[in-house]
Amino acid sequence: MEENNVLKRFTTAQFLNFALGFFGLQFAWQMRIILSGPVTESLGASPFIYGLIWLAGPFTGMVVQPIVGALSDKTVSPLGRRRPYLLGGALLASLALWIFPNSATVADFLHNVTGLNLPPITALVIAAIMIWIIDACVNVAQGPYRALIPDVVPEEQYSLANSYISLAIGLGSVIAAGTAPFLKWAFGYQMSISAQFIMAAVAFTLAMIWTCITIKEHQTKKEIIKDVAIADKKEDNFMDSLKNFFALSPEVSKICTMQFFTWIGTMCMMIFFTQYAVHTIYCVPDLTTVGESTRELYSKATLSGTNFSSVCFAIFNLVCFLVAIPIGILSAKYTNKKVHIISLITMILAYLGMFFVKEPKAVAALMGLAGIGWASICALPFAMLSQFIKKGTEGSVMGIFNIFIAGPQVFVCTLVAWFISKCSFAMGSDYINYHWEYAFVVGAVCLAIAAVITNTVKEKV
Repeated sequence: MEENNVLKRFTTAQFLNFALGFFGLQFAWQMRIILSGPVTESLGASPFIYGLIWLAGPFTGMVVQPIVGALSDKTVSPLGRRRPYLLGGALLASLALWIFPNSATVADFLHNVTGLNLPPITALVIAAIMIWIIDACVNVAQGPYRALIPDVVPEEQYSLANSYISLAIGLGSVIAAGTAPFLKWAFGYQMSISAQFIMAAVAFTLAMIWTCITIKEHQTKKEIIKDVAIADKKEDNFMDSLKNFFALSPEVSKICTMQFFTWIGTMCMMIFFTQYAVHTIYCVPDLTTVGESTRELYSKATLSGTNFSSVCFAIFNLVCFLVAIPIGILSAKYTNKKVHIISLITMILAYLGMFFVKEPKAVAALMGLAGIGWASICALPFAMLSQFIKKGTEGSVMGIFNIFIAGPQVFVCTLVAWFISKCSFAMGSDYINYHWEYAFVVGAVCLAIAAVITNTVKEKV
């Protein structure tokens, strides 16, 4: 803690350094978003099974982040309160990132070593387990990272700090999504999926190590114990934490409801866009039940669709990167909620455009428009909530808040995935496909509800 318990204002260079670890985290997460679909589909995952595998994110988010957040509030170690979780999450996630695209190879290895006649689904099960590990470890790092903001940044800079994290999310995603298409375009080299995941693992580990080395947690051991003692007088278990969370302010419930609908809308795009690009834009039929010869027939179109998805995510996150700091500046001038509502409206318009338009260049432009909303989603809800956080409960509050990010994903991974799996249509006489674009209609409706709720939030001035 600084002199007189007042934290010093961050400079631009300090904000950039602070956000670097989140750059690595998002690099890894973006690779998982873009490429998990092609990997699991090649192992036989139908749209509904793919959705169930995606449940890893919300379930680990709802369970891991509240627990880890509360633990990080009370952790006293040579590395500090938050850093053990940042480093541990990065290292374990990086191992799973390396194994995931090689799940079939691992299954073959197990067969050769054990001599057992393993079922064909073994590789898909291994891939699903790795996704669960990746998502759990990302959540282990993400909650304590967000909790670092009120730990080290003065309150008047919370919005700007979250905007720099939004900037890191955008930049990390741009590089993660754009590297393989750029190498293909510039040098004619197609980077393998395995190589892309290894690149993500290295980025995550190195960036988080840098953060752990350079970011100083200001509270001393004595101050941490004092904060924990004060918090413990008010809450003894998770239910007490939850009760006190909603008792922070009547506005907290509104922010959580807003976040719930926001993330239904966001994940409708995140989860299904690559499949939409491959199957709707590039007209590749469903390949989960076809033979190897058919897969080979559509391999070029599948690769083109996957690369196009990567380009679109790069554009999406490039816009996020470019507007992240302006959004933070504008929110300080015009309030968080006004800027957030406008940003959500741009995302709604983009979603509706992608439902009606199937031309690649137009879809890429619409993804750029959606990036404005994404920049706001990554920053302003957290800035709104940070106004009501009490000292010593930062990790616990951010962990509970993550339930309203993770919970909506269960809805998308189950009901929306099931809905799409029921919306099949014939492609010629031999193949079927699915209406992946229906996800954007559901997403637009939920974002509209979120915008209406945002308008009711009363912020501190």
